[in-house]
Amino acid sequence: MTSSPPPHLVPTPEQLTWQRDGFGVFFHFGVNTFAGKEWSDGTLSPQIFDPTELDADEWVRLARDMGAKYVILTAKHHDGFCLWPTATTDYSVASSPWKDGEGDVVREVADACETHGMKLGLYLSPWDRNAPQYADAAAYDEFYLAQLRELCTNYGPLYELWFDGAGPAGREYAWDRIGALIDELQPGAMVFNMGPATIRWVGNEDGLAADPVEYVTASADLNNYDDDVVETAEARYLPPECDVSLRRGWFWQPGQEPKSLPHLLAIHDRSIGLGASLLLNIPPDRRGRIDPEDKARALQFGQALRDRFGSPHESTLAVIEDGIEVDLGGARQLDHIELSERLEEGQRVTSHRILDSEGTVLAEGRTVGVRRIHRLDQAITVSALRIETVGEGAVIERVAVHDAVGAPVPDLTDAYRASTEEPGS
Repeated sequence: MTSSPPPHLVPTPEQLTWQRDGFGVFFHFGVNTFAGKEWSDGTLSPQIFDPTELDADEWVRLARDMGAKYVILTAKHHDGFCLWPTATTDYSVASSPWKDGEGDVVREVADACETHGMKLGLYLSPWDRNAPQYADAAAYDEFYLAQLRELCTNYGPLYELWFDGAGPAGREYAWDRIGALIDELQPGAMVFNMGPATIRWVGNEDGLAADPVEYVTASADLNNYDDDVVETAEARYLPPECDVSLRRGWFWQPGQEPKSLPHLLAIHDRSIGLGASLLLNIPPDRRGRIDPEDKARALQFGQALRDRFGSPHESTLAVIEDGIEVDLGGARQLDHIELSERLEEGQRVTSHRILDSEGTVLAEGRTVGVRRIHRLDQAITVSALRIETVGEGAVIERVAVHDAVGAPVPDLTDAYRASTEEPGS
């Protein structure tokens, strides 16, 4: 008697919505912005936090105009400085000269999200280099839970809670209680990488996934600076998010420049184009505005994506003996082919090929997932395609083709990578 294979793990409706949204924008902002640091040790004075023209509406509007569906704000980074007037510590905007201590960056971003129809996520660093309670794990757990409760209570629905894995190796936080609080107050929020995670980190800060992108795993990398991993007793459905900064650093620093357009497009194709999600950091400057050069590059990126994918030609699919017949409704010029797998019953495709009507292989790979985009070396004109898949119960539910001839070309040649050395304080 042979045992049956284990059932495929399936996404929750919230996970599948998050996967289909696919693109978010990160905003790293805080005392580090004003001190020229990536990480600080919790001793920077709140007096340096004084943006003169803070415009959260501009931040969120830019994300919307690029085509992103959600934003994530660093409500508290490792330095412990809180961008909302928390009752838990004086180390916050309430002790800064900005708006005479009456300001609330989280509120301004939340209001901008409501105005522009964007979804809001918040980053609350578990590591806190300012909190005196941090040395006492039990006391710090109460402190951290109080901060999380404030954020989960006062700013409306949260789309994602981002728990960064950087910090002292081996530290355990009260993840059971954190999970219970999230279930109580924000049950629909995606949880990034730690504790009651529903999504995971891709494993680098370059924004680059690799084929295959597997949605079911029992482990995830923890941070960019060591080999620590998060292990779970059983495999879970945990689709990856690829985080990367528009600049070399995560916080705005003078003298840095945004990544080139070809580099950004290559990141898109190695994240969203491989079935992962992309979280692109665009750090506000010391005015509280988006740096003009960053804004121009971000809008250029958004336009380039529309040029490539803004006018998809949908196709008619028919199941045939050896795969799927794709009817394009007549001869079409195309240079990109986009596939989507049905995921309600779990990720099933383990490999696939795309062929023309003559049997020539045009593209092949492993993952399809929520979306897989193949860019052809040159444009072709065809009226039909055939898709072959490997994987029990695999269903391709959508095939679209794109004609992006003349659009900017992705290129990772000589593109710089994020440092794997911990930033100095």
